[in-house]
Amino acid sequence: MIEIRALKKSYGPIVAVDELTLEIPAGCVFGFLGRNGAGKTTTIRMMMGLLEPTAGTVLLGGHDIRRAPEAAKAITGYLPDHPYLYDKLTAEEFLRFVSGLYGIAARDGESRARSLLGDFALAERADELVETFSHGMKQRLALAGALIHRPRILVLDEPMVGLDPQGALDFRRLLAQLAASGVTIFLSTHSLAVAEELCTRIGVLDRGRLVALGSLAELRARAGMSARTNGDGALANGGAHGAHGGPSLEQVFLDLVGAADGQW
Repeated sequence: MIEIRALKKSYGPIVAVDELTLEIPAGCVFGFLGRNGAGKTTTIRMMMGLLEPTAGTVLLGGHDIRRAPEAAKAITGYLPDHPYLYDKLTAEEFLRFVSGLYGIAARDGESRARSLLGDFALAERADELVETFSHGMKQRLALAGALIHRPRILVLDEPMVGLDPQGALDFRRLLAQLAASGVTIFLSTHSLAVAEELCTRIGVLDRGRLVALGSLAELRARAGMSARTNGDGALANGGAHGAHGGPSLEQVFLDLVGAADGQW
């Protein structure tokens, strides 16, 4: 469903993303992890056609984002790290406006807007201006906008920022439901606990290069964690264990990034 082929972005001598190649099947929740400055947001902006790559190709549902951008975006929902909303519109007006951009008929757009406002606990604020919303409410509204055209692919860049505990729980449940319905989700996040809970596959980016790719079990094996435990099963370096036994994704991530640095 998502194919990234030898994707590269250079700024003069600086390589922000270096020959990134990925293939993500339908219905997969893919966790895209990396330290600040690793190249995650640069990758996502190239995926969405907002940034011209130096080289490489991105296919969304078989559509090349550079050659067929309208077709690619018609099946893709996108929530950026800093979503832009129109403060002088009401929540319902904003969603109806977004639905119009996707060519959704006015009556259908109104129905979908009301349904999504209910799903995101914003129905009671539907007629209030966006500028009166809290950060978490704006984040929920932006996600509703990304879903209004019922995309087959959902690309999320740090979507958990600003959500309260209940909002974060509802958001995780929504992602699980979307994936179960066949939506492919590309999730960039610093919340390793969320990635560990939701993601069926994980990629670790470090200084623009993909240093690890696979399921959590495969990443644990890649990090060589089984060889780094002491006799009672605790990590030799004091790391925590995950919910399903073995080291947590946080510890696996730190070890993988440490390996990329040549430090253990």
